[in-house]
Amino acid sequence: MNRIMEVRLFIYYFVAILSTLSAVMSFLTFYEQFAQEYTDKRKLLKTALKAAILTFVLFLVLGLLLGFILLYLMSFRGTQYR
Repeated sequence: MNRIMEVRLFIYYFVAILSTLSAVMSFLTFYEQFAQEYTDKRKLLKTALKAAILTFVLFLVLGLLLGFILLYLMSFRGTQYR
């Protein structure tokens, strides 16, 4: 496997793990902070889940975008010295 493929796999795994962890932390933080304000637990869970999904999508998109930019720069640098 060449270097670009190894970096690509690392970026995909890293982004997937980072997005998942950030979504879980967002859910837990939101739930803990607003548990005293919301009396309806169903509404609280729904709102916390929306925040977690938004965080997951945001980190996933930004991470993949950064990964594609890094891979593009790596492949450009590699072809420049051939």
